[in-house]
Amino acid sequence: MSALSEAVEAVVRRAGRQLLEVHGDKGVREKSAHQDLVTRYDGQIQRFLETELLALLPEAGFLGEEDLGDDAPVGRETVFIVDPIDGTTNFVKGLPHCGISVGLARGGVMELGVVYDPYLDELFSAVRGGGAFCNGRPLHVSGASLADSVVVLGTSPYYRQYADRTFALGRALFLRAMDVRRIGAASLDLCYLAAGRMDCYFEYLLSPWDYAAGSLILQEAGGAVTALDGSPLRFDRPCSLAAGTPEAHRELLALAAEIG
Repeated sequence: MSALSEAVEAVVRRAGRQLLEVHGDKGVREKSAHQDLVTRYDGQIQRFLETELLALLPEAGFLGEEDLGDDAPVGRETVFIVDPIDGTTNFVKGLPHCGISVGLARGGVMELGVVYDPYLDELFSAVRGGGAFCNGRPLHVSGASLADSVVVLGTSPYYRQYADRTFALGRALFLRAMDVRRIGAASLDLCYLAAGRMDCYFEYLLSPWDYAAGSLILQEAGGAVTALDGSPLRFDRPCSLAAGTPEAHRELLALAAEIG
């Protein structure tokens, strides 16, 4: 797996260079809603990743954000789960905070995760059972309790029916934690938890490509990640997400149960 991981990392770095070379019109259009944007580069980078990754592992399936719906089944035992630009709204607005996310699942279990921020040249990676790393340096969660946590929240902007619950839980966390953040790229949020830069994270509805790679990186860094009801994450359809240090994660689940 280490040879495959290194090959995937090289492919993702090459994809990142394409993102850094973007100039001028990004070809922005709406997808499912006014808040759900896509650019020509989302498709371009996804096509590149699909070609290169399947050349490395031809027997694998490919689940990418830009060509399959939220409920598309994962039809093969081994599947790459890919977000070519996580944080598209940031990209559209010129905010340099986006991740290229590639996960590899076998039998519904994440085995490999790579998330790359080309703007900071930070590549986060993990292989199941092998630890988590950023540019080769080992990662570990902070170990903070909720009281000592910086909480990052996701607002599920494409699913505004969750707004009341999102901000109710966000308020409850704000009152119990050090502070809250909203940065806008779930894959990097999970990696920042793994690196100890943040300590707790939740979102009421995300698609698998948003969290597939980052969830493994966080787990391998000693963190905990589940759905908000405590059940395991699903990688074949959207679900909620609760993540953090083990202690902060337990406290987050308890608060989420109170709010509903």
